[in-house]
Amino acid sequence: MRLLHVIPTYLPAVRYGGPIQTVHALCRALAGHGHDVHVYTTSVDGPHDSDVPLGQPVDLDGVKVTYFRSAVLRRLYWSPPLGRALEAGVPGFDLVHVHAIYLWPTWMAARAARRHGVPYVLSPRGMLVPELIRRKNRLIKTAWINLIERRNAECAAAVHTTSEVEARHLESFGWKLPKVVTIPHGVDDPPGTMEGSRLTLDVAGVISRSEPYVLGLGRISWEKGFNRLIEAMPRAPGVRVVIAGGDAGQAAALAEQARALGVAERTTIIARHVDGPDKEALFAHARAFAMTSLSENFGLAAFEAMRRGLPVLAVPDVGMSEIVRDADAGLVVGADPDSIGGALKRLIDDKAAARAMGERGRACVVARYGWPAVASRMEEVYRAAVGNRGPRS
Repeated sequence: MRLLHVIPTYLPAVRYGGPIQTVHALCRALAGHGHDVHVYTTSVDGPHDSDVPLGQPVDLDGVKVTYFRSAVLRRLYWSPPLGRALEAGVPGFDLVHVHAIYLWPTWMAARAARRHGVPYVLSPRGMLVPELIRRKNRLIKTAWINLIERRNAECAAAVHTTSEVEARHLESFGWKLPKVVTIPHGVDDPPGTMEGSRLTLDVAGVISRSEPYVLGLGRISWEKGFNRLIEAMPRAPGVRVVIAGGDAGQAAALAEQARALGVAERTTIIARHVDGPDKEALFAHARAFAMTSLSENFGLAAFEAMRRGLPVLAVPDVGMSEIVRDADAGLVVGADPDSIGGALKRLIDDKAAARAMGERGRACVVARYGWPAVASRMEEVYRAAVGNRGPRS
């Protein structure tokens, strides 16, 4: 099949977190299965632009990625060159896969697919969560949903969610949806040995201390709920927590919260994107991994932790908490400080139990969640959509 994926930002703009990594991993696996896979995206990378050619395909792991400039209205990723490319190019594809909502490129992609009778699959990527809508730009998001996203979802050939939690959020809108397919993300194997790799001073300082720690890894934003983790620390005396990820405006507030609660000496915040040897070192020296997000349609970092044999502490708001519970690969607890604090203490104090949970998680991920297997399941969705030829109107 000739497949077009449309996403507002893409590699190398890693500041935007998990969706970029997972979409590329899916595209790479689909290309590995013999499909002709293209990506249309923008060159936006925060206030700057990625250093990439514009308007011409760039090969990334067998995926043909075309970048377009967004000169104004960059928060919406408005890009007239991308719009023209979609209008001209969509008829030449068997299927379009649209990732994310509320943003101009994905709206234009869905419109172009409908106009040309090309089936499309919509992946909301956790953005249609009622709690997140209520907490940030509620009026604007509600209007956009009613005017644009409802039709985009209802006219899709299929809607893809990555967890049953996300699927239930979507169903709560009461729309007349096409088939909703839940396919979790896959996870890559860890890189080969990185022994001898040079670490940055902040990460080297973290792992040089003798006390075990619980790791939280992800964009430091209010949605990630790292404040829940810090709030629980007074209930877990002696437990050390390390939080690492690009700062989306919350790092200073978290540091102040830790000071106010008297746990600053046990709290380390690395407010920058962490990857490569630094990331592997943080995983390798952690006792456990924590994900306490207010809403997380999946939780890729927690999956990466499982693949590396770490037990996971998760709250029910995290989509992949279902997998943690089913695999007995960690602790799924309520989001209140007492529950999180008790789980932190248990994971640190009972090293043998934590190790056993981690090994069960590793076995689960290896057996069920490699990217080739995930791509095969997505192929089935694509073939059904192409077989029915054309979205509903």
